[in-house]
Amino acid sequence: MRLRNKPWAKEKIAAYPQYVVSQPEQWRGRWSERFGNNNPIHIEIGMGKGQFITGMAKANPHINYIGIEIQTSVVVVALDKLIEQPLDNLQLLHVNGGDITEFFEKEEVHRIYLNFSDPWPKKKHEKRRLTYSSFLKSDETVLVPNGEIHFKTDNQGLFEYSLTSFSQYGMLLKQVWLDLHQSDFQGNIMTEYEEKFSSRGQRIYRVEAQFVAKHKGV
Repeated sequence: MRLRNKPWAKEKIAAYPQYVVSQPEQWRGRWSERFGNNNPIHIEIGMGKGQFITGMAKANPHINYIGIEIQTSVVVVALDKLIEQPLDNLQLLHVNGGDITEFFEKEEVHRIYLNFSDPWPKKKHEKRRLTYSSFLKSDETVLVPNGEIHFKTDNQGLFEYSLTSFSQYGMLLKQVWLDLHQSDFQGNIMTEYEEKFSSRGQRIYRVEAQFVAKHKGV
């Protein structure tokens, strides 16, 4: 779902560098300085309008969050949330999250969230899926040893593909939910897409996948 073009959005984003980090590659390896503490860093790749990452930052003040989103008209919606209620533990990146090693040093991140990523259903587009092996390699690089990816989707095909991709990469599937909203999972913070899909009665899938430390460098 794409929002209408907002010609003023880029100017507004540029006006709030304290919230939307310009030239984030300059902070690579130095995010603790940006936040002013050594708290764990969790990132969301493809944050959309920011409902999830904002909710997580509010609920967990002792964790630093970074939301990554490429669409200008979506980033500005997330920015509005942050302007309305500033959070010291949340930063936004208006960049392509395709290769996060450009923005994060080795073992600088503690957890990655992938929520309702584009499924790219055609086989010829497999390499664009955020759970494809090349993306997992970048994720593993920036994550601490035994770091985790928490993945949610409404797309059964993408979910099944991702479980296979995680497993073939050598990751541990710690927990798997085939119907998250009918489970006893506590503390779920929904994305905008999740609210939309669940209101239609669609099933939400979730998995927590962990990199195995001994796999590093193999």
